[in-house]
Amino acid sequence: MNKKIFLSVLLMFAITLGFSQTKEELQAQKAEKQAEADKFKAEADAIQAQIDALPGWRVGAFGTIGGSLSNFSKWYAQGAPNNQSGAIGFTVNAFANKIEDKYFWRNSLNTNLNWTKLDNKDNPNDSDDFEPTTDVFNISSLYGRRLNEKWAVSGLAEYRTTILNNFNDPGYLDVGVGFTWTPITDLVVVIHPANYNFVFSSGDTVFDSSFGAKVVADYTRQIGKVNFKTNFSTFQSYEDSDLSSWTWINSFAYTFWKGIGVGFDFGLRSNKQEAANFQGVALEDADNDIQSYYTVGLSYSF
Repeated sequence: MNKKIFLSVLLMFAITLGFSQTKEELQAQKAEKQAEADKFKAEADAIQAQIDALPGWRVGAFGTIGGSLSNFSKWYAQGAPNNQSGAIGFTVNAFANKIEDKYFWRNSLNTNLNWTKLDNKDNPNDSDDFEPTTDVFNISSLYGRRLNEKWAVSGLAEYRTTILNNFNDPGYLDVGVGFTWTPITDLVVVIHPANYNFVFSSGDTVFDSSFGAKVVADYTRQIGKVNFKTNFSTFQSYEDSDLSSWTWINSFAYTFWKGIGVGFDFGLRSNKQEAANFQGVALEDADNDIQSYYTVGLSYSF
């Protein structure tokens, strides 16, 4: 009996030792493979950097979508116990850039659209439609002839408006010439001292076009699973400071599975003409508060 017990214990010890050795071997193999993978990734990143530096087109897009739907029936604790509500919104950031040794042509699109609805079933006079609440549309095209590696003589056309409500009312078209500075690969700074800001509007409004300077700073980059873009655009009127404006838009997206992730967008703007038009007062009497928006939701990167 003691011999059998001894053999059983010895067998269990041998099996345990075998598993232990197997685990250690697997961990060593994993570490070896991980080191190889890190090496190959570094080499792939270096090759991709060389590809990015080559002349030609570079295109890409990422965006955010968010939404919710709800339905309440006889939920008496709230003011409208029978209602349907919902919200849906999305943003798109896209670019198509042609980069050559002697010139570049950079094109970008930013749009942020959002609809909401609150249908009170006990009120036959309210709307049961999705109504637009966020409405941003911005498209630009920048062409430059290089003076050297970092500076270029350039021309810019940038158009901003809303497209769901009051399309082109107002609408802004900046057309100007000057210089573009590209100190690093992903940063573009436009400095145009000669720029005309066309403002389109219907009827008798406070909106007015003027001549001035245009400055734009754009930084767009992808680092691993993170896409982000920040764009600051300002027009400074030479004729009247009340005709000046600026807009700062930021977009972030983190991808965790096959292009799908989470995204966050926010924007700030100062435009006294828009404030005066909304408040129904003269331009000099407008209270020019900072405008803002943000969107949070799922994101998708192309």
